[in-house]
Amino acid sequence: MARLPRIALTSGEPAGIGPDLCLQLAADPLPCDLICLGDLGLLGARARLLGSGVRLEEVAPQDLGPGAPGRPHRAGTLRVLHSPLAVPAEPGRPDPRNARAVLDLLDLAAAGCQDGRFDAMVTAPVQKSLIIEAGFPFCGHTEYLAERTGAALPVMMLTAGTMRVALATTHLPLKQVSAAITAELLEQVITILEHDLRRWWGIAAPRIAVCGLNPHAGENGHLGEEEQRVIIPLLTRLRSGGIDACGPLPADTVFVPQLLASYDAVLAMYHDQGLPVIKHAHFDQAVNVTLGLPIVRTSVDHGTALELAGTGRARAASLAAAVSLAADMASPAA
Repeated sequence: MARLPRIALTSGEPAGIGPDLCLQLAADPLPCDLICLGDLGLLGARARLLGSGVRLEEVAPQDLGPGAPGRPHRAGTLRVLHSPLAVPAEPGRPDPRNARAVLDLLDLAAAGCQDGRFDAMVTAPVQKSLIIEAGFPFCGHTEYLAERTGAALPVMMLTAGTMRVALATTHLPLKQVSAAITAELLEQVITILEHDLRRWWGIAAPRIAVCGLNPHAGENGHLGEEEQRVIIPLLTRLRSGGIDACGPLPADTVFVPQLLASYDAVLAMYHDQGLPVIKHAHFDQAVNVTLGLPIVRTSVDHGTALELAGTGRARAASLAAAVSLAADMASPAA
């Protein structure tokens, strides 16, 4: 019988919907041993506010030995590894004094994945602006976890069903994207994407659709020169080395269903070129996966939704999908 994966679930921004989603998720059966990383007082207060019947069970750090078998999740119980907040959290009102505590959850989960206490980590959303305003350099989970795990280059990908959209650049101002699109970057990103499609999804010969940067993929150089100068020569070289990377393709047509069905993943050049499409098609169902890490990390496809925190109107569909995918990826049979 396969070993049950143990998943670390970070509860995210304490004033957002992360705690709500963790409680909602725990009410149902799950394919793993789920350990929520968060403040017990916060989770208890949020459960009372929501009228949740989920029971909290504190887990001692010494009970999470490296390589120890996971315990089947019991619907209605949330096992919690307590990590304290600096100050009590109020739904919808983020406090910069808790920024360090939010990052502590990520550090704890990443370290636990590296030393064998956890088989994967799943992250609830954080409030990037608040962490930055508190004085911490933070571009997002993707970059932060790459630094913490020593990964050379993380690749952000959102997936739902057979639709997979990866990004060549992530959290960059649009005016910086063109300079960032180099042959070296694209080669690294496409190589990681191709490798992880084989590794995690079992695709023997991945077909990757690569978007152009400019409208109409540059229109043969008339609407921009990045395609002619960088993307086309790089893709030609990669194909000669056995990587099936097609393009550059116009981003306004690559997502047409008949064309999209020909590919296993789409590589967009920047954040808002690719992610609006998958979020429109699969919002609340898509999963954010960080490729290129030495650990398994998945997340929701949405933000902290401060206005929904504590209201009972948040939906845990994306978080449930993220946990399910993490469990699949972390299982020995994956």
